[in-house]
Amino acid sequence: MKTEPWHVSSYLTFKLPPSPTIIHRMEFVSEPIKPDYATADTAAMARGQPGLPTGFTWRDRHYAIRELLESWKQSEPCDHHSGERYYRKHFFRVLTDTGEVMTLYALRHVKRGQDPKSRWWLYAVEAPSQS
Repeated sequence: MKTEPWHVSSYLTFKLPPSPTIIHRMEFVSEPIKPDYATADTAAMARGQPGLPTGFTWRDRHYAIRELLESWKQSEPCDHHSGERYYRKHFFRVLTDTGEVMTLYALRHVKRGQDPKSRWWLYAVEAPSQS
């Protein structure tokens, strides 16, 4: 029986995405991005999931999303301490028009005191490792 890869810490449990066959070097970024206006995937939104935009701006540069490579969710305990888990972040690993592979995530709800417009973030940028 094949087991699923899981990461467990004191407060988060989430399924890790499948490992790629090619080893990539990943640069952690964790910066907000500005999704293209009115381009969200409305079918995903109808299912209660974040709608991946067709492009976004990061550091004053526009990136078009060419392909969704994979997606996954990350859960954490609910704020009301009921023991329930809540999918707070939805991750999207995408191929951009520049050829870069980037991991984006969308916050389902921003936490109290945070900018409500900062729902989309660039988590990391991948580059193929140099052999």
